[in-house]
Amino acid sequence: MSPNPDPPSSELDSVTEDASSPAPQSAPAPGLRGLARRAAIDTRPLSDPSFRRLWLGQAVSFTGFQLTSVAISVQVYALTKSSLWVGLLGPANLVPLIVFGLWGGAVADAMDRRRLLVLASLVTWAATLGLLIQAMLHAGNVPLIIGLVVVQSVGFAITSPTRGAVIPRLLPVTLVPAANTLNFTASQTATFIGPVLAGVVIGNNRYALAYGIDAVLFTVGLYAAIRLPAMPPLGDRSDRPGLRSVFEGLRFLGTRPVLMMSFVVDIIAMGVAMPRALFPEVADTRFSGEQAVGWLVAAIAVGAVVGGLLSGWIGRIRRQGVALIAVIAAWGLAVAAAGLAHSLWLALLFLALGGAADLVSSVFRQTILQTYAPDEMRGRLQGVFTVVVAGGPRLGDLRAGAVGAAVGATASWVGGGIACAILVVLVGLAVPSFLRYTTDG
Repeated sequence: MSPNPDPPSSELDSVTEDASSPAPQSAPAPGLRGLARRAAIDTRPLSDPSFRRLWLGQAVSFTGFQLTSVAISVQVYALTKSSLWVGLLGPANLVPLIVFGLWGGAVADAMDRRRLLVLASLVTWAATLGLLIQAMLHAGNVPLIIGLVVVQSVGFAITSPTRGAVIPRLLPVTLVPAANTLNFTASQTATFIGPVLAGVVIGNNRYALAYGIDAVLFTVGLYAAIRLPAMPPLGDRSDRPGLRSVFEGLRFLGTRPVLMMSFVVDIIAMGVAMPRALFPEVADTRFSGEQAVGWLVAAIAVGAVVGGLLSGWIGRIRRQGVALIAVIAAWGLAVAAAGLAHSLWLALLFLALGGAADLVSSVFRQTILQTYAPDEMRGRLQGVFTVVVAGGPRLGDLRAGAVGAAVGATASWVGGGIACAILVVLVGLAVPSFLRYTTDG
């Protein structure tokens, strides 16, 4: 923003007269209302119309995406009566996220980001419409469903890094943390609402209704992408996106310890501490009921939403490197405490605290990436971010399940949380530049 023009002389005279008058008494210390205002989520980014539409579109369309994810799993199981086929939905989602997340980030650095976001959104929408049509026709073709899941994941893999690279072009740097907090809070809310809505909608094999709702909700996100301003690449980007461009981004990442650490600590948080794969066993052996699994899964999302609503302080943190290490250590310790709890509600409380810490961690990591990386690299690094965010929890599932089978669910759950807290501190201490990193650069 450019500075304000000089005030007219009459205004200067007024200022001079005010300066010579007695100073007013200091305002009283803020009460509970003032403290609540400072703690509440920062909504200033929503004053920008383009960001407001993008945020609302992402929140609404992601709710539909979560609804569809549940409906697909239920439909595939209903058709096959096989958990193996349901399990194949995992790689059908993950492989395109890895491949096209990296490639999509490279494309986002080489072409107009608005145009790319619209095109990739149309791919995702087409896949959703395909799911709707096969359900309406009662096709009952599982390979077709998995193929549509792959196409849907391709679109999602491209839109995610592109949307992340768009935000710093819409808002000033000071509002990026608040924008990320709003986005992550909305995503966690959708993660909770989508599956709950699925439970209401897909009864009696009403899969077409679920996919139809998703298709309608997705139009909100598509409209937001269409209304974005043009965002051509900054500088000379005449080279075509491809493997070379992707490797350029990875090489750049290797030369920036601060950026590299923002990815490493997330892999530690999710790969070492995520206890999700142990929820069914613990629910059965400790909490005496399969219904406890849903509560355990929801607790992390609920905690993240509450943490987001009380996140007004996040934008005032300057030493984001130290803060990121602290909140990931807090996530690990909260997970460990939940693993020791023999009361379901106590376990849910600690998981919710962990979810709040994880939301703060996500905001700091995304903010460091968006503000530290130059614009010409943001798309590619957002692609890496997408891969890490998608792959980390799945690595955590593998670790938790394997260790749980070897030494028991409690040891795997609690040990993972403690190991995460210790490891992230040790890794942080090994990279002083990350601990010294501030929002000033």
